[in-house]
Amino acid sequence: MIIVTGGAGFIGSCLVAALCDRGLDVVVVDWLGDTGKWRNLRNHPLVRIVPPDDLESLLGSASDVEAVFHMGAISSTTAHDGDLVWATNVALSETLWDWCARQGVRFIYASSAATYGAADRPELFSDDPKRLGTLKPLNLYGWSKHVFDLHVQARLDRGGMRPPQWAGLKFFNVYGPNEYHKGGMVSVVKVKYDEVHAGGAARLFRSDQAEIADGEQVRDFIWVGDVVKVLLWFLDNPGVDGLFNCGTGAARSYRHLAQAVCLAAGVPERIEFIDMPESLRGQYQSFTRADMSRLRAAGYTEPFVSLEEGIGLYVREYLSKSDPYL
Repeated sequence: MIIVTGGAGFIGSCLVAALCDRGLDVVVVDWLGDTGKWRNLRNHPLVRIVPPDDLESLLGSASDVEAVFHMGAISSTTAHDGDLVWATNVALSETLWDWCARQGVRFIYASSAATYGAADRPELFSDDPKRLGTLKPLNLYGWSKHVFDLHVQARLDRGGMRPPQWAGLKFFNVYGPNEYHKGGMVSVVKVKYDEVHAGGAARLFRSDQAEIADGEQVRDFIWVGDVVKVLLWFLDNPGVDGLFNCGTGAARSYRHLAQAVCLAAGVPERIEFIDMPESLRGQYQSFTRADMSRLRAAGYTEPFVSLEEGIGLYVREYLSKSDPYL
């Protein structure tokens, strides 16, 4: 049995699809809610769904769990309820770590590139454990993910109990199918496609930093299929432990992204700039690029899909279809 928390969400449901394709017994721990998340699982009707309130009961009765993929979190970068974020992103993660350590179950969890904060140079996006204590996240979400990363490191340093395999993945800007329920947190790729498909311009935020031109803010955008490949690689390589970046190693501008969306959608290139919302100013990463050297050194050799290839695949195989789900 494989347990996937957040398995009805974006990355979680794409992982569930891949696990089901392998013929594995998958239990999803998640709320379906009223935002259409059920559609992310409708192509996999044999998956068992357990509400998070019943997680304790599940853990108390489960005896054949091979691994826990902990993808569930409050992932909004504008979240403000500190107590709720702590309970969900930190306390629950610690509970699952402890259970996996006691039961001898492998534990693979989602961290985030938001832990890096306002780093503006490639070398600052290193996942070297020695740099962990120097990071300064810009928002509550990034801070909560960073806290758990620090707690893991502290437990290891103290020689505490640990799962037989553990891995944390710092996801960068992920895009792809099954993200449609995310509202304001949906990927920029999906937002720009919706804008140009409706006949409008691709609208980008003006830069809030004088040294960066409008549209030249850059991020490491990664296709969700590549994220799933990395997650499955850890499942297939139980001897690999650690906290790793999960991006492509390439920083691409929002202008490049908008151009690729227009090309994939078959519409003339048209880009407009709008002011950045006040709620994002001071909390906006204008530069991210994953240092992928540690994951490569650990043995991961698969190439990553380029931004243009990924956007083309997303538009062609999903966004332009009547059923855009994986």
